[in-house]
Amino acid sequence: MTYIDGFVVPVPADKRDAYLAAARMGWNVFKKYGALRMVETLSDDIPDGKLTDFKRSVAAKPDEIVAFSWIIWPDKPTRNAGMEKMMKDPEMDAMSDMPFDMTRMIFGGFIPIFDSEEMP
Repeated sequence: MTYIDGFVVPVPADKRDAYLAAARMGWNVFKKYGALRMVETLSDDIPDGKLTDFKRSVAAKPDEIVAFSWIIWPDKPTRNAGMEKMMKDPEMDAMSDMPFDMTRMIFGGFIPIFDSEEMP
């Protein structure tokens, strides 16, 4: 079964292009180590919640938009091995200057429990 890494991060609105460039660089590395697909999205219609919301989850400032992203791996062992190799990959050094505040990124690994693509 596939395994998914999910990410939410605030991005300065004036750094959209730099964020996209970093995502493309990142995809080259993820793909090299077995990722099947990567999707990057930017906020368009995220309402303010009563208790929490996407903006508050990453302490987004008024001049920031929110990126919601995921990477699909064939399985968790491939993801774990890929992440370990990526941390040693020199290409990752080129990504050390990200166009967002990584300290406010939330992320995690997820086990799919329903996927419409797998329905008959």
